[in-house]
Amino acid sequence: MISWFQREVIDEGKLPLFLCLLAFLVTFVATRVITRLIRAGKGPFKNNVSESGVHVHHAVPGLILLLVGAFLSLWVGSESPWAEAAAILVGIGTSLVLDEFALILHLDDVYWSKEGRISVEMVSLCVVCLGLVLVGASPFDFGEDDGTLSVGARVAAVSATLALHVFCIVVTVMKGKYKMALLGIFVPLIVYVSAIRLARPDSRWAKRRYGERRPKKQAKAERRAAKWDARFGPITGWLSDSIAGKPTQPQPQPEPEPSTH
Repeated sequence: MISWFQREVIDEGKLPLFLCLLAFLVTFVATRVITRLIRAGKGPFKNNVSESGVHVHHAVPGLILLLVGAFLSLWVGSESPWAEAAAILVGIGTSLVLDEFALILHLDDVYWSKEGRISVEMVSLCVVCLGLVLVGASPFDFGEDDGTLSVGARVAAVSATLALHVFCIVVTVMKGKYKMALLGIFVPLIVYVSAIRLARPDSRWAKRRYGERRPKKQAKAERRAAKWDARFGPITGWLSDSIAGKPTQPQPQPEPEPSTH
């Protein structure tokens, strides 16, 4: 393990990336533990509202740390140990910001609601992408030039491959398969398959190309999505609840009082 770490991480100049990923994971776990304790009214952070009544969400210090780390990395470049320090700041800041991604997206405190699960999904996808980069995956790795192609032919081949890749990513996003699109940046086969298969029934692609124009395809997309959600929904839901906490049930709306007029 030590020899692998020396050979694949340190010798390859990936120590800042490794520290960034490690800081990201540790920060996310610590943040979720603290927020779960706050939710249960336990721990030293249960009264986390300032005297002025303003609740400072952890995305705020996260954004500050992310900016400091980014500017520091631009300033020092690959100079050690400042590059490693910048990577740790970026990892911590990114984790704090993405943990409240749902709040930023909805401009509402949906941290413990069903909509808040998207924060955990974004964190999970970020970990996967960082891990893929750490082990050597790259969306711009087109293989080594073996000399069989001319410069013009190689440029044309790389340009065509990149254009196809980007096109499939865009189609996958329009079909509502955001996770597949992000993972497909590093594993092209994922977006190639996702771009061919049916879109999610509530996606932009389905609204424009299915719906009333092609009702049979819309119905087929709905059946497939329902089948997928029925098969994997409980598993992903349980996993999300385990990591993020069970969503708070919405408060029932009071029934209107009968008019006396």
